This record gives sequence, structure tokens and C-alpha cells, in this order.
Amino acid sequence: MQGRHYLQLVFILIYSAVASAQGKSQTKTFVVNQKAGQATVIQIDNRTYVDLAMLVQIANGSLGFQGSQINVVLPAPESVTPAATPDAGQSMSRQGLTRQFVIAGIETIAQMREWASTMANAIQQGYGITENWAAEYRGKAANSLNVASASASGDADRNALQLLTNEFQSVESWSDQLVQAKKQMDTAKYTSSSDALRNEPLSQKIISCGHFLGTMLGSSEFKDDPSCH
Repeated sequence: MQGRHYLQLVFILIYSAVASAQGKSQTKTFVVNQKAGQATVIQIDNRTYVDLAMLVQIANGSLGFQGSQINVVLPAPESVTPAATPDAGQSMSRQGLTRQFVIAGIETIAQMREWASTMANAIQQGYGITENWAAEYRGKAANSLNVASASASGDADRNALQLLTNEFQSVESWSDQLVQAKKQMDTAKYTSSSDALRNEPLSQKIISCGHFLGTMLGSSEFKDDPSCH
């Protein structure tokens, strides 16, 4: 691209030896046409001046003088070649979640939420819970997770399924801990405060991942989050 198109934009940035003597110079990083480099900057009367030769060098351009005319040539910015656009089937496979998986995934989250909330309420209210009682809720959530697994038909579905499985395993570990605490008569710490159980690290992890999974499935697009790992 010819320099005359840029001249009006960069001409006021030229600084001279006089400006250098009067102003305070600093070295700053400039990005020109996606290329970065260092150039000296002068501040005088709230105006900024930069060495035009340095600026042109950063952009891999050229600078010439013909009498009173200054010729600046800056190459056009490097274009980024867009990736080939996949067809609808490929896009859904790599990015979007299928409708069948989303439905199964939402049902799995609902079953895990019922499992966890029922266990929490029972512990906080001092009710007796047993392994068989917890196994009933675990079985319902496991069945829903199996349906989600069978519904997964692409990379996005399978990646999301892994997060669902991680959440299931977290709820399972948490449920087992509560059953053991009841066996050992060590549940008083959970009844002393309504937030005691909720504030435990594993509880917080389950809650955060559950909220994330609900949002992800609602958007029908796979995303990742540390709380689900």
C-alpha cells in the first residue's frame, strides 16, 4: 500500500533532534500491521512524537525522501486464512451437543441433584441413612448417566459426558462419606449449622460443577470448567 495513504496518519509522529533535546524520551512497544517492535517516543506539550524510521522498520516498510516529499510504503497487514468451514454435520460433531444428549444430560443432572439434596437434608435433619437407602438414588443417577452415554454421538457429546461422569463420581464419593459419617455417629458437625455441609470443599465442587453443567447443556455447546475435574 502506498505511503501517501498513511502519511497523514503518521506524519505528525515524526520527531527531530530539536524535539529530542526539549522533550522527555521513552522507549515503548509499537504494533504496526500485527508486527511489534521498540521505538523511542518523545512527549512535548501533551503531544506524542515517534521516530518515523523506527516505525517503518517495525512494519517492514520503506522510507524515502524526494526533495520536500517523504515517501512511506507500508505493506498490507498479513491476512489470516480462515479455516475451511465444515458442513453442518461436522460442526455439530466437533462443537455442538446433540439434542438427544442434551436431554439425557439434563435428566442426569436432575437425578444427581435429587440424590445429593436428599442425602444432605437427611443428614442435617438427623434422619438415619443407610447404604441401601443411598444406593437407590445412586442407581437412578447411574441409569440416567448410562442413557446419556448411549446418546453421545460426537466429540462434543463425549467430552461433555466425561464431565457428567466426573460429577457423578464426586457425588458418589460425597454420598459415601455421609453414610460413613452416620455409621460412625459423626454427623453432629453437619447439624450445628445449616451451611456446615454446604461449605465443605467437596460440596462446593459438586455445586459449582452442577451449575456449570446446567449452563453448558442449556447452551447446547461443549465447554470445560475446572470445577468438573
